[in-house]
Amino acid sequence: MSHPNSNAHAASVASVTSLASSVLAEAAQQTYPESALYVLATPIGNVCDLTLRALHVLSIVNAVACEDTRNTSHLLTRYGISQTLIAAHEHNEREAADKIIARLQQGERIALVSDAGTPAVSDPGARIVEAVRAAGLTVVPLPGASAAVTALSASGLVNDQFHFVGFLPNKSKQRETALLKLAQDPSTLVFYEAPHRIVETVDALLQAFGPQRQIVLARELTKLFESIHRCALADAPAWLAADANRQRGEFVILVEGATAGEDAVADADAERILQILLAELPVKQAAALTAQITGQKKNALYERALQLRDAAE
Repeated sequence: MSHPNSNAHAASVASVTSLASSVLAEAAQQTYPESALYVLATPIGNVCDLTLRALHVLSIVNAVACEDTRNTSHLLTRYGISQTLIAAHEHNEREAADKIIARLQQGERIALVSDAGTPAVSDPGARIVEAVRAAGLTVVPLPGASAAVTALSASGLVNDQFHFVGFLPNKSKQRETALLKLAQDPSTLVFYEAPHRIVETVDALLQAFGPQRQIVLARELTKLFESIHRCALADAPAWLAADANRQRGEFVILVEGATAGEDAVADADAERILQILLAELPVKQAAALTAQITGQKKNALYERALQLRDAAE
């Protein structure tokens, strides 16, 4: 005798399958222009997150331009789709664009995908889209998964504005300068980061924005070991260090925006002058002289000078 829960589960699956088939049939009745590039979002981790319209388009296009042909081939196989693939990554975007445009001008439909998420957002594809538009051809977006929006929706950070930064520079000095320019931005700041750099990036965020702001560390979104942790920036390094597993996976980092009246050093020249003076003078004197030279707030410069001194010790 079957378990009642098993029967309910089977009925639910059958209902969803029937509904999906119905929606796919509806998708097939819609208009899909020829000579068009379809910018198509793919799952960021969970294979079930591809939209039904995207599935249909992937089945009718003449080819798929993709970041990594191996990854995309594996993804398409999961859905039972076989397609011609065109390599279109960061090292060959211009050449790929020429090839895609030539095919579009022959009346073909081409889908553009990245390895995960929405193409051309911290992923290859923007130059291809730009070239296709410049050639007077149609670009059709198919929305779907986005790591940044997924993290924002679950963060609990209440702000109607966000500033998507993406990946910070690799070199520490360039990263510091980039963060300095964001110090007074009231928007929620959105960063992407790889696991091997997460510790140093969080340390840099703490130095740039101070200990009080909230940070959200979202990793492995939509996957089996998904984790979304929110805390004060001051507590983030210790949280990462407490468990090596917390440093694994691809990260979306959200940082609370600057509040009204928050003191911050917001000028790269002021930062550079402050660092030079700190090498020769006490913190208070270095901050005061930097304020006179740059017009920046003395209190903010003093706080930044303390951070720089502590980091150097």
